[in-house]
Amino acid sequence: MISIEVPGRICFFGDHQDYLGLPIIAGAIDRTISLTATPQEVRAFTLTLPDLNQTRNIDLDDTSPLEPNDYYRSALHTLSKYGVLPNQGYAVTITGNLPINSGLSSSSAVIVTWIRFLICAFGKNKSFSSRQIGQWAFESEVLNFNQPGGMMDQYTIAHKGLGFLDTTTGNWTPLKPNLGSLVVAVSGIEKQTLGVLGNAKKYTLEALKIVQEKDPSFILQKAQSKHYGQYKAWLPKKLQPYWYGAIENYQITLAAFHELQLQTPDFEKLGQLMNAHQQILKECIQNTPDAMDKMMQAALQAGALGTKIVGSGGGGAMVALATKSTQQQICEAFLSHGAQEAFSVNLTPPDADS
Repeated sequence: MISIEVPGRICFFGDHQDYLGLPIIAGAIDRTISLTATPQEVRAFTLTLPDLNQTRNIDLDDTSPLEPNDYYRSALHTLSKYGVLPNQGYAVTITGNLPINSGLSSSSAVIVTWIRFLICAFGKNKSFSSRQIGQWAFESEVLNFNQPGGMMDQYTIAHKGLGFLDTTTGNWTPLKPNLGSLVVAVSGIEKQTLGVLGNAKKYTLEALKIVQEKDPSFILQKAQSKHYGQYKAWLPKKLQPYWYGAIENYQITLAAFHELQLQTPDFEKLGQLMNAHQQILKECIQNTPDAMDKMMQAALQAGALGTKIVGSGGGGAMVALATKSTQQQICEAFLSHGAQEAFSVNLTPPDADS
C-alpha cells in the first residue's frame, strides 16, 4: 500500500500577485490531504473521495481529450511527457482534514498528493525535486486549462514550510517557519475563485499594458510606490484601484520578506503589514464580503495582530496572526460573528530539498 500526505497552504503576503510575475510569501499548514492506494488487477484507478461523497474510475488506456477541470487525467497527461507512465491499476482513497473550497488550497493539495502518488508508483525509483513537483502540479491544474491562477499554491504545497516564491523564476527561498501563533477561520461563505481571479488579472494586466505602451522602460518587478501616482493619470478610473493594488501589495510583500529574514522578526510589524495587505484586497481587489470584514474586525478587537482573507477571495477562509494567549479568544470572536469554524494551525517544516 502507498500512503501520501500533503499540507494545505496559506498566502500571508502577495495575494493576487503571482499571476503578475511578482513574489509571494506563503506557508504550508498542518491541515492535510491524505491518499492511500492499493494495487488492483483491473487496469484503472478507482478513486474514492469520501469528503465529497464521490467515486471515479479512470481507465489507464483512456486517450480521449481532456475535459475541463479534469485535474486527475491532466496530471496523468503532464507526467506522461516525463516518462511517468502507469502500468498498474490502483484503488485510491483521498480524504483529509483540510476544509474544502475555503481558500486553503484543498484542490491543489489533492493534485500534489496525486502527483506524488503517481511518482511513487510509476517513477521508476527516480527522485524529483519539490520544485519539479510544484511545476507539474501547476501545469496540470492551471496551464493545461488556461486558468487565471498562478503557481503559488502548487509550489508552496510541494516545498512545505514557509517561503518566498519568485514567480518569474520559480525560485523558492525558505524562511524560518515561524509566524507566531496562527488562527484560521472558515467563513461559510462560498468562494468566487474564477470570477475574482479573472477580474483582478484582467484589469491589472490592462493597466500594466497601458503603462508599458506609454513608458516601455517600465518593469513591474522594479516598481516602487512612486509609480502609482506617476502613471495613475494614464489609466481609466476603473483600472486605478487594481494598479494601486499591484504596486502597493508588492511593496508590502518586500517589506514582510525583509522582516522575516531577521533573526527575531517583529510580529507586530508583520501584523501591521498583513492588515495593510488586507485593506488593499478589500478596497482595490474587492475580494472581501462585508460579513468576512466584520469577522476580521472582531478578531482584531480580540487581540489579533493582523488578519486577512485567504486565497482568491469572495468567500472562504481568513487567517489571524495571534499570540498563544490570544488564540482562544480570537477563535471565539470569529465564531461569535458568524464563522463556520475556527481553529489554530501551525506551519509545517520544509521539505528536505527546499
